[in-house]
Amino acid sequence: MRVLIVDDEALARSKLLRMLHAFPDVEVIGEAANGATALTLTAQLRPDVIFLDVQMPEVGGFDVAASLPDDATADAPAVVFVTAFDQYALQAFDAHAVDYLLKPVDPERLGRAVQRLRKSVRGTARPSVGMPAQLMITERGQTHIVRCADIEWLEAADNYVNLHLPGKSLLIRRTLAALLNDLEPAFVRTHRGAAVALTAVLSVRPRGKGDATVVLRSGVEVPCSRQHRELLMQRLQQ
Repeated sequence: MRVLIVDDEALARSKLLRMLHAFPDVEVIGEAANGATALTLTAQLRPDVIFLDVQMPEVGGFDVAASLPDDATADAPAVVFVTAFDQYALQAFDAHAVDYLLKPVDPERLGRAVQRLRKSVRGTARPSVGMPAQLMITERGQTHIVRCADIEWLEAADNYVNLHLPGKSLLIRRTLAALLNDLEPAFVRTHRGAAVALTAVLSVRPRGKGDATVVLRSGVEVPCSRQHRELLMQRLQQ
């Protein structure tokens, strides 16, 4: 399950992120500190589930829920409201929420919510729409529009990915696996923590023991492990 966390309190987002890491089938693909950003990220990342705070400045949680795709469509994410107030529970379920969690979130109660989500989102995989033309990345308060065709290679950094472009790199809060899911088949993993754009590859140089070095047209060298080399060569031939 691909999850988006929406809360205007950074500590609350961090705590929920740590708690969700306990579930191997849950991947947090993004965070939003306000409702407007939540709607932008929902359209861009297409999460399966949104953990949504109720009280936020300007655009609140119920406003976000009302602006999401209709729950009869394939793009509709499941919603779990997370709040310190219990008086919104009826309104939450009227908004077709899958669950309603009270802060501070209890780990056992979160586990039951995740189990309910597994049943709710099972079999509702998003249809493939191909690689997006561009990505919107906010870094240090500045928003960058990056053409996917300009990305040379990807480098994992915990729950972030460094997007390496000609002359610069930008950091996006995604896991490498989640980002590759959106960028394939134009990109292929070469290492546990790296992937390259196939059009950027100039040569593949053996290093011994089955490993290799991928040389990009820009001159950058990216490691390629033995277990990923065969797939890389197949994709280059295709």
